[in-house]
Amino acid sequence: MVLKLKPILLIGTVILSLMTATAYWYVFIAGAPQFDPPAISAPGSDLTFKMESFKSKAMGTVRQYGLILPPDYDKQPNHRYPVIFLLHGGHDDARAWFDKYGIVPVLHQLYQSNKLPPAIIITPDGNDQRGSSPLWDPDYYDGPNGKVGTLIGTELVQVVKSRYRTLNLPQFWAIGGLSSGGWGAVNIGLHHLNNFNVLFSHSGYFTDDSGTNNSPQVFIKKIPTTQLKNLRIYLDAGKADPDFLAESQKFHQTLTQLGVENVFYAFPGGHGLSGSDYGWNYFHKHSIDSLSYVGQQFKKSAENLDLKTKL
Repeated sequence: MVLKLKPILLIGTVILSLMTATAYWYVFIAGAPQFDPPAISAPGSDLTFKMESFKSKAMGTVRQYGLILPPDYDKQPNHRYPVIFLLHGGHDDARAWFDKYGIVPVLHQLYQSNKLPPAIIITPDGNDQRGSSPLWDPDYYDGPNGKVGTLIGTELVQVVKSRYRTLNLPQFWAIGGLSSGGWGAVNIGLHHLNNFNVLFSHSGYFTDDSGTNNSPQVFIKKIPTTQLKNLRIYLDAGKADPDFLAESQKFHQTLTQLGVENVFYAFPGGHGLSGSDYGWNYFHKHSIDSLSYVGQQFKKSAENLDLKTKL
């Protein structure tokens, strides 16, 4: 009987080891890829994604960011454009909005339908000095793991302004993200209202373990009302993410009480690995909603300022 059990135990041990190794590879190496990802290309579109870099004093190293220029950028040498920063979530990088969330087809659709004026799209690498890992979210603030808040909210803003033809009023700069990037976008945006007036979050959170200074739910109450008057915020969360949903709804209520113009939506689905309303598909689908909102704000600002440059 003992002799018969040994082969069974050996086989069981081998199977368990293989399963553990596969799970480790899937999560830590592959980054838990979506089983049914959205398309990342758009037939008929001339939008291209490329990586750029700059030397960061805040982080003491060379940093990367992704870039998608407007379709007519080279044909309109005197035209200036609004800017949108897109922040990634945990265990991601500057390529995630292109490689995973299919931002190019979204932009193509919105440009074709005139719901978003052509804009300069920037996808920063938001990882702190610890690098990317499924064990932690990026620190989207200036803290012990690096000055990521300054990197994105000040340094990269100046790099973009110096390299591209941007509209240099904060009404024409938006910053948004998903999951921890949703928190990061709102957190960085609130600390840099001189650079960003339009913020958006997909399934983000608004209270951070690092303290009240990086918890938008608390920090926004410290900002003078005169600085909040131009602020516009879009929020959504998946109904399958009860914690993110509750955080987003609570922040929406705080914004409304403070008189900050904002919208909040609860959509089916949320975080996950498969399904049309889950994971990468959720963020792909609802970036259409958030960027349509951003487009509305850009157009309103252009009308209010009677810009000669048509958006």
